[in-house]
Amino acid sequence: MPNRQGSIRIFSYSGINVFLHWSWFVVAFYEINARGRSYSSVSWNVLEYLALFLIVTMHEFGHALACRQVGGAANQIVLWPLGGVAYVDPPPRPGATLWSIAAGPLVNVVLVPTLSILGWLGRSSGWSQANPNAHMLLRNIWWINLVLLIFNMLPVYPLDGGQILRSLLWFVLGRARSLMVAAIFGFVGVIGMVALAFWMQSVWTGVVAVFVLMNCWGGLLQARALSRLAKIPRRNGFACPWCKSEPPLGEFWKCAKCGASFDTFQTHGVCPQCSTQFPMTHCLDCRRAFPISEWMVSSIAPAKL
Repeated sequence: MPNRQGSIRIFSYSGINVFLHWSWFVVAFYEINARGRSYSSVSWNVLEYLALFLIVTMHEFGHALACRQVGGAANQIVLWPLGGVAYVDPPPRPGATLWSIAAGPLVNVVLVPTLSILGWLGRSSGWSQANPNAHMLLRNIWWINLVLLIFNMLPVYPLDGGQILRSLLWFVLGRARSLMVAAIFGFVGVIGMVALAFWMQSVWTGVVAVFVLMNCWGGLLQARALSRLAKIPRRNGFACPWCKSEPPLGEFWKCAKCGASFDTFQTHGVCPQCSTQFPMTHCLDCRRAFPISEWMVSSIAPAKL
């Protein structure tokens, strides 16, 4: 996944910073010049390419704002040649995750009739005949948005369709097994993408296949880790203030100073080897950190993984 390293901040909205990776400029130069001569000037090719990433940015803001709506964290979007990545951290619940993922494609769904109405108005008013380049740009943007929507809704992890499938399975199979099933579906999708890349002789399709493969492998490893974590007995009397999961019993926390493993709840946040005090305790389920005093509860039902 792309990150802020090698990226420039282009703007911020509602506390969400949008970054553009340096590789975007290289690919943009190639793609703009490689596009057909459907316009009277290359400047229209530039506008079409910028419109593509405007749609991508709106899509990613759909993810980010929906994640915040359900109580999650989202403060960064990175645009790169393969599209965009919204760094969202919804609460580890299937419903919250489902809405955070589904809101992105919903932006594209709304754009379909919106762009259709604009095109109809242009044709009925005679504007499209007077401005053929602008009319073709609008038509191409309509198709770009539709293709992005269809491709992104394929049930292939980590595409939105694959993550929506995972969220729906989460209600039935649980957190770990749903991710494992979605990752397996993703591997099947990779086979199809590789075959399509050879058939079309498309380098970009091959690049997307590699990207999907890497994320599927990471998802499979995460699913195995979640499965092991779910089988570990939990400590009563404590719960993560964020995801409400009870911490596991055992030495699963590591001292950043001496490297010793210890049970932070048994030692009250103090490393037994070097006596280093850790004011914050990380949750192994949601990865957030809180003072150990905020973990203390009188009673709480165990959270389902």
